[in-house]
Amino acid sequence: MNTELYEYENITGEEKDISSKKAFRHLLPFLRKHVRGLSLCLVLLTGAIFLSLLWPILIRKAIDTNISNGDFRGLINTVILIGAIQVASLIFQYIQRVRLEIIGQNVMVELKTKLFDHILSLDISFFDRNPVGRLLARVESDTESLRMLFTNTAVLVVGDVLLITGIYSVMFYYHWRLALILFSVLPITVILTVTVTRITSRRFLEVRKKMAEITATVTEFLHGMSIVQIFHRGDYARRRVYEVNRQKFKHQSFAEIAFVIFFNTVFFFQYLAIATTLFMSVIWIKSGILTVGTISMFIILIWRSFDPIWRVSEQLSTIQKSIAGAKRIFALLSQESSLPQPAQPVAWSKLEKGIKFENVSFSYTNDDTYALRNASFEIPVGKRVALVGATGGGKTTVISLLLRLYDPQQGRITVDGIDIRDIATDELRRRFALVLQDIILFPGDVRENISLESEEITEERIVRAAQTVEADRFIRKLPEAYRTEVSEKGSNFSRGERQLLSFARALASDPDILLLDEATSSVDPETERVIQNSLKKLMAGRTSIIVAHRLSTILDVDQIMVIRRGEIIERGTHTELILKPDGYYAKLFHLQFKNRNGVLNNVR
Repeated sequence: MNTELYEYENITGEEKDISSKKAFRHLLPFLRKHVRGLSLCLVLLTGAIFLSLLWPILIRKAIDTNISNGDFRGLINTVILIGAIQVASLIFQYIQRVRLEIIGQNVMVELKTKLFDHILSLDISFFDRNPVGRLLARVESDTESLRMLFTNTAVLVVGDVLLITGIYSVMFYYHWRLALILFSVLPITVILTVTVTRITSRRFLEVRKKMAEITATVTEFLHGMSIVQIFHRGDYARRRVYEVNRQKFKHQSFAEIAFVIFFNTVFFFQYLAIATTLFMSVIWIKSGILTVGTISMFIILIWRSFDPIWRVSEQLSTIQKSIAGAKRIFALLSQESSLPQPAQPVAWSKLEKGIKFENVSFSYTNDDTYALRNASFEIPVGKRVALVGATGGGKTTVISLLLRLYDPQQGRITVDGIDIRDIATDELRRRFALVLQDIILFPGDVRENISLESEEITEERIVRAAQTVEADRFIRKLPEAYRTEVSEKGSNFSRGERQLLSFARALASDPDILLLDEATSSVDPETERVIQNSLKKLMAGRTSIIVAHRLSTILDVDQIMVIRRGEIIERGTHTELILKPDGYYAKLFHLQFKNRNGVLNNVR
């Protein structure tokens, strides 16, 4: 949990290159299928705006005609008409808001689905660079802020334009001189709004970045809470969380202060417009150019003309956050996998000959720091090969490259003579089963965790696989057997039980190639003895690659390859390698199993 984890939370070049216009152009395909619903919302909104412009005119009539002439009956009719118009306007607005919210929810579900599908298509190196909290913020927080923008302003912006146009049209119709004076204030407020938007837009993008960083930081500390408490790192956790919150506060406070200034300035212009109207009315009423009803109508319309500005002002922070979220979302959608799919994939349905590494070199950092260097070896079909060596030597890298989680910088990897880059990734990985040291269980029940909800894996295959690896014994004792729900991270199972479930998962998929990455290192000796026979059944007739530190688990494999600092330095059977007294494997073996006069030999 260091600061390097969050270096990618800085504003990326891709996000800088995406303008607001470009971001929302990406949103158009999601909106096109809802054109009919959006059109209905626009019609309802236009109707509500039209009705809202009628009642100020009726107020003018009530004052200048009904009240001035003492027409009490006419005044009652005017008041009833104003009430009916208000009710109709509210009904239109209610239907429009409900419809718009439904459309907004549907659009966001589609966007979240596309975003998650795209994340699933990215290569592992992308996830190496991006913390979980950052991606969680994209899928949930950023899309939610975009939904708020869409449901609150997508149609309302058009409505506000219509409202202002209608207000000034009424003003110019009844008194163009006064309307012209009041209209001069509008460009000033528009310029002020645009200026504030430009000043705060980058700040709100930074705020969204910091929110993602806060999520990632808190998530990591919560996941590692036992370590935090055991090692008394509470103060460090508090300082780290405080620091990321302080950085968010710095950017957000600047933007919020700008809005306070903006609100007060707009408020001043509103009163200035009303004061101007009242001042001019003193002159024009005496000359008969204006009436009291017209002045009252103008004051109401002035208040109404500032409604859209107030609405934008109040929602401007949400708008800016949403625009920033849109940029981040579509910057992520523009990310491409560094593992391109073949234009014309080669069909490969079964391993028939074997696997071959040809002068393969690979670096995780794309520099001279090679995790695997000039590796060449062949694994015939049906053979069991073990990879041993010190931690960090390159054993797991072999498996990662074979699964095409990464592509090597040099050399190539073939299966049955076919370069794995010429095979569709899904088709390639379907032939493998992987058992890791760190067991990963997913939400759902035991059955779903073994089958991973594959339609090809039947209930019978699930039970048979569990019986083979002797997981069926403890599964049957569970409250609901195979239908028992798995707790978060599989906490309702012991580590050994989780390991057996991972073996059952591998067997149920019936793979051609079995990959075991420290698969028994977390199992106690008694459980290890239980699963050794099952492992032999699991590997029987299958090409198997075993990464192992516990050499007792690989004594009977067909070949052992010793990897040190990315290079294969020895290969052979256990008997052949143990007979080399100065060999690296022999030293590793004696280090684990032989105690000479109480002193352990060091391996160099």
